Amino acid sequence: MDVQNKPAADPADARGTEGEPPAPAPVRPYAIVAAVFGALYFLYSWVQYERFRTPSWDLGIFEQSVRAYAELRAPVVDIKGPGFLILGDHFSPVTALLAPLYWLWSSPLALLFAQAALFAASAAVVGRTAQQVLGSRAAGISLTVAYGLSWGLQEAVKSDFHEIAFAVPLLALTCRALLLGRWNAAVAWSLPLVLVKEDMGLTVAMVGAVLFVKGQRRLGAAVAAFGTAFFALTVLVLIPAFSRVGQYDYWAKIEKSGDGSEVSLLDSFLGAFQHGEKWEMLLFLVGVTGFLCLRSPLTLLVLPTLGWRFLSHDPNHWGMFWHYNAILMPVVFLALVDAVRAVRTSPRPWLVAYGKVAVPVVTAIALVHALDMPLRELTRPDTYRTDARTLDARRAVAAVPAGSSVETNVTLMAHLTGDHTVYWVGGAPSVQPDYLALDLSSGWSQPITDPVSLASQLHPEARYRVVEQAGQFVVLKRQ
Repeated sequence: MDVQNKPAADPADARGTEGEPPAPAPVRPYAIVAAVFGALYFLYSWVQYERFRTPSWDLGIFEQSVRAYAELRAPVVDIKGPGFLILGDHFSPVTALLAPLYWLWSSPLALLFAQAALFAASAAVVGRTAQQVLGSRAAGISLTVAYGLSWGLQEAVKSDFHEIAFAVPLLALTCRALLLGRWNAAVAWSLPLVLVKEDMGLTVAMVGAVLFVKGQRRLGAAVAAFGTAFFALTVLVLIPAFSRVGQYDYWAKIEKSGDGSEVSLLDSFLGAFQHGEKWEMLLFLVGVTGFLCLRSPLTLLVLPTLGWRFLSHDPNHWGMFWHYNAILMPVVFLALVDAVRAVRTSPRPWLVAYGKVAVPVVTAIALVHALDMPLRELTRPDTYRTDARTLDARRAVAAVPAGSSVETNVTLMAHLTGDHTVYWVGGAPSVQPDYLALDLSSGWSQPITDPVSLASQLHPEARYRVVEQAGQFVVLKRQ
């Protein structure tokens, strides 16, 4: 019998015969490949952090919140505003699980390491499931490689740490359980998603829809009701209760256009399909699986995330960049595994033939696409060289004494949150920080030509003078 046409026993289930000791655990190449990807993800993140290439303020935000959890304090994030409780912005209490790691390694690098490990764990789940369901070790290795190189994961690594790092392995485990018909396990792995981010409640509801489609109607209806109810509870009750303004601010992404004008929900819906970046992202999302993921009901799980992103008027949500696509990767790749298994019995010969070559085709697509993806930078010697800009940035950070308060923009932010009270430039008019540490040329702000004048505009009741200037970085101290 062709081993490609039946599921292979999971190597983890190997046992010795009666009366004999269990056989040694077999080598699992997909796990080795996943571990290699985890190391590459962290290496990329570490180099980016050490070279002050942080792309946004999110790493600083999560560093402040996780540090607060580690110190058994409320998750106050001063970057968002003095005394700002982060649960009033996004509901992500799952990040408190990183507090024990911070007790051992109190650094933003700990967050980047945790994310790399979580992504690697999801790759191992994808590889193990592919090997078990498709009955081929080669398929397990190939799909681990394709998944590990996927553009959604690589762009998330480039975007530094985000709470969705927890959702990626949880969704991989949920999809694995659905593939194997382990309905209770699918529910158990999906329910914690509601603690990752507020919109994940809708994804949990869609897990219920998939269970319903697969014949588990009562269980599916219960899960769908729970996910929907928790989403409503989070955005209508919990986040407003923690928020200073008493509401969920991100409704504005749908209700207001880019210029701030009000937009009706109908107009948002009609305009959801007008931008080419959205269609490009969607094409690459299904194309990375050779379009076979469309034959699996698991693909339904991407709809809630795609729905709010298509309705959003924020261009950052539309395309292939940032971290928003990472949670879609385990879904479409395990949907591919489901589809490859299903087409083996298709009455269409061409579909059967395509199913036999789908895994190597998808792997080839991933390898070619990876030539223009972030991990490619690890092959360039210049990536590891310490340039003058990096040295200047280190001088600026060193000029701000530990324990002081500092107002800064993105470039230096995550390097200061560990032992300073850090505010965002212009986000703390009610306080007078001890220092301003500015990147004059970038850092999510307009180029700054006169830092002393800027300081007087931000804090007219205080006087600041320059105490350190290194290249494009300047540090000012309050007199």
